[in-house]
This record gives sequence, C-alpha cells and structure tokens, in this order.
Amino acid sequence: IEGCGPVLSSADWVLSPEELASKFSPRTKAIVINTPNNPLGKVYKRKELQMIAELCIKHDVICISDEVYEWLTYDGTKHVKIASLPGMWERTVTIGSAGKTFSATGWKVGWAMGSEHILKHLKTVHQNSVYHCATAAQEAVAVGFQREYDVFGTEESYFHQLPIHLHEKRLRLADCLKSVGLKPILPQGGYFMIADISNLNVDLTDPSTKDEPYDYRFVKWLIKEKGLATIPVSAFYSPEHRNEFQKYIRFCFVKEDSTLQAAEDILRQWSDGKLKKF
Repeated sequence: IEGCGPVLSSADWVLSPEELASKFSPRTKAIVINTPNNPLGKVYKRKELQMIAELCIKHDVICISDEVYEWLTYDGTKHVKIASLPGMWERTVTIGSAGKTFSATGWKVGWAMGSEHILKHLKTVHQNSVYHCATAAQEAVAVGFQREYDVFGTEESYFHQLPIHLHEKRLRLADCLKSVGLKPILPQGGYFMIADISNLNVDLTDPSTKDEPYDYRFVKWLIKEKGLATIPVSAFYSPEHRNEFQKYIRFCFVKEDSTLQAAEDILRQWSDGKLKKF
C-alpha cells in the first residue's frame, strides 16, 4: 500500500500440519475447509491443500470445501479446488454460492458439486430440509452462468470484472485503516478485511457489555459512539480458541464508494480527534 509501509497479508497465516494431523482419529468422518477464507481472506496454496488431501485419503475422510469466494482473488493469487487434486474428487463436496459469484446475496441460491455416491445423500438431506429454492432465482442464476460461459476469459466476463473492481476498494480500505492506527491484514481473496485493534485504547466501561469478549465490546462501542458497524472476529472461533482472537475486527469492502467514504470520514475524524495509541 503506497506510503503506508509493510502490511501483513492473509498469506502470512498458515496451517500447522502437525496440529491438523493430530486432530484426525478413527472417529473423524469429515473436514470442512473454506478457501478463499472468511473472515481472513486467505487463499490456500496447492501445497497446503495437498497436505489436507493426504490426511483425508489416509483417514478415509470426506472433505466439505466451502469455495463461495472462488472468483474473488487478488494480486495474481490463484484459487485451487481441492476436488481437483488426485484422489479427492470422489471424497469432496464443493460448495458454491450465487450470492458471492453474481453479487446476489439476497437470492440465497447455491450449489454443491461432487460424485454421485456422496451427493445422493446430500440431496436427501436437502429434500427433507429446505425442499427447494425459488425457481425464478434458480433460472436467473442459470442465465448468469450461460452468459459467463459465453464470455469466459474475456474482459466482458463478470468473473473478470468483479475482482478488478473490488481490488481498488480493498486497497482503499487497507490504506485508511493503517493511517488511523489499525493494523489491516490484506486479504488474498473474498471481500472482508480483518484488522488488529490491539494498539488502540478506548473506554469500554459500558456495564451492559462487561462480561463479553473484548472484540464484542469494541464493535458495540464503535457502533454506538462512532456509527460504524464491524464484526467481532472471535465469533468465528470455537470456545477453546476464542480468547486468542479478541483483538481483531472484520470490515467489509464490497460497498458503494459513498459508503466507504463515509467510513473513512468516521475513522479519520476519530483519529484526528480522540484516538489514543499506546
């Protein structure tokens, strides 16, 4: 980010092969992965996915791969489907979303891809839970895919245009966060950005939130006092790991420029006025 010095990247966060391997046992039936990741924005490298694949094959485990941000990657980062690795197609369910692929989040249309011997059970679950999605929305998504098929690989492709459009918003938000004393983690994919707030000192003495995690208290304070909405990152973690991630909050940069400008104005006014740093 020009003029801002070094910024951490989501690529700096890596899986521990030893720790992950220790979690597999004869009772392990499935693993859920998410790449590009929410909230971090990490895009798993082929080498990392290969390590996961080898564990799945060794322990005969199903892989449920959430890849809803597959078309949103930046700076030349390549998304790799774990189902494309040797031995993984027959044991992987790949999840996609029209909400992310076509920026139509309200439609709630998604899909699952995999081999028939797995999907037949998934279809049974789907049939007996939500039954089906709205036909009109499914038809619209199908039309979107047909258009993308016809223009794929060209500048007319939405899959090509969207990451270029969001790339600038991503850099703009990171630049702003760093300039006001926050520590952004530049995402390789997706449209969220987490920031380290550990070097900020704010008054979080509201008695109504005193028993909540620090990031929950911070985001509530930020909404109430500054009018800016973010998400507490510890909400994404299991109870045994939640305490380690209370100093991060998540921003969203898939916003209109006017909304990003309003957020910048709030942050810069806070920084120029009352922001205190350790």
